[in-house]
Amino acid sequence: MKVNEIRQFDNGRLQERLREIDQELFNLRFQKETGRLTNSARFGQLKQEYARVKTVLRERELAQAEGGRE
Repeated sequence: MKVNEIRQFDNGRLQERLREIDQELFNLRFQKETGRLTNSARFGQLKQEYARVKTVLRERELAQAEGGRE
């Protein structure tokens, strides 16, 4: 998912997406340990999307803090 797509979601949906990514990463780690992993590149994709979502949330947090100062 691209960052422009991520920015269209509200904070609640972004938090939900973080939980989904965490669950999917857990499942991938489990598959890796049991020898059933078919797409190891998915780890990198999920980690990158996780970082993008966290970045957007942090940007919004900082923007809200800036707005509260004035």
